[in-house]
Amino acid sequence: MLVEINDKIISTELFSEEFVCDLSKCKGACCVEGDGGAPLKESERVLIKKNLDKIKPFMNKKGIDTIEKKGFYYEDEEDLPATQLVNKKECVFVYFNKDNNHAMCSIEHAYKEGAISFNKPISCHLYPIRTKDFNEFTAINYERWNICSPACELGASLKLPVYKFLKEPLTRAYGEDFYKELEKVDAELKNQEK
Repeated sequence: MLVEINDKIISTELFSEEFVCDLSKCKGACCVEGDGGAPLKESERVLIKKNLDKIKPFMNKKGIDTIEKKGFYYEDEEDLPATQLVNKKECVFVYFNKDNNHAMCSIEHAYKEGAISFNKPISCHLYPIRTKDFNEFTAINYERWNICSPACELGASLKLPVYKFLKEPLTRAYGEDFYKELEKVDAELKNQEK
């Protein structure tokens, strides 16, 4: 089922499915697995390019070497920018935490340390939500991936819907008013179930 808020078409799975990232179990696999890099908005590509020297101190050597050879992004099959991959595997911006070997984001780390003023790409921040921009609207969907089954289990145990888990990135992407509308839709859907 779908709901519409302004120019956004939203899957009701954002309200019905439960999800909370469980890094202790998945170890950041979404930054390593998959068939491509993280989708980048053009504005993000520009920001990363401008701040690459500030991000590099937070990166690992393999990522830096790959960027020096191939650049930090490539254009995907739809001619849209995506983060470059190291050996067709992890994102160039991945580093592995020394304490637990979890895949972490060097852009996010640089942001949290105050080295840059922007967080990781919104496509990463929103995951497991995937968005697609069309001429008239933006589609907002929940993406299932077997590596995220621990997150589904943790979300179910905490009874936390996808959209609530992703309050920060949803607000970052679309604003507080949009998030308040999501809360209203959630309440309406719960009323319909009664």
